[in-house]
Amino acid sequence: MKGTIMRPAFRAPVVSVLAAAAALSLAGCGAMVSASPSSSSPAATASASAGASASATASASPSASASATPSGSSAGGAGDAGGTASPGTTPSSAPAPAELKSFTFPNGHVSFKYPADWKVELFTGGGSPSESATATVIDANGTEQATVYSGPIADGVSHPVTRTVFESAPVPGLAAQPAPAAHYAFYVDRMDSNATYRMHLAAGAPKSGQGAALDGIIRAGDGVILADVKFIEKPFASDAAAKSWLAGTEGQALKALLLSISYQ
Repeated sequence: MKGTIMRPAFRAPVVSVLAAAAALSLAGCGAMVSASPSSSSPAATASASAGASASATASASPSASASATPSGSSAGGAGDAGGTASPGTTPSSAPAPAELKSFTFPNGHVSFKYPADWKVELFTGGGSPSESATATVIDANGTEQATVYSGPIADGVSHPVTRTVFESAPVPGLAAQPAPAAHYAFYVDRMDSNATYRMHLAAGAPKSGQGAALDGIIRAGDGVILADVKFIEKPFASDAAAKSWLAGTEGQALKALLLSISYQ
């Protein structure tokens, strides 16, 4: 079943101001002894110790502590109480933007983007040149995540369902194609108490309520485009689980893939 990987937040180590002051005072004491040979006498040693103690006390005073900057704790203020991240820096707990690759069908018309650590396998139909092709998108673990078809007119199947739409949006790269406009859509169809979750390209914006199953055939140029995310049977225990998956890394990657499909 599709899921999300949680990343633990990063906490930078905090260096105690008092410990730093003590280390500095010890270093200062050593420098004084090596600089003055006469300080080897008991009186000189006591004088040096008193001076070092006074220096350590001054370094550990409230005014010195108050002047300490966030950089003294490795600029990790985002993870520490009262800390502040340095301007222009990204907190270490923030995920880096996913790197993307672009795939274009042999016909040169249809293309889409997908995560760089995933791959695409292409199957072409008969004929030379082939008029149809199906791209299967496979994630880093070897799981087939989605298919995108480009080719001649395809047949659709329809039956009555009760639909709950979670999310839909028009696809910018297909806006110039014939109506109804292509939409990315994620929803669940229910029929006879059976739930079918779908994330795919839909012809027009799907609506919640009773209606017919959507065929997902998008007309583009002289042919059609079909794009579906591949779910296992009963992928989600509930609609809430489906929404949670959508908000996660995998759901967002597949949503972005569908929204990136374009026709030139």
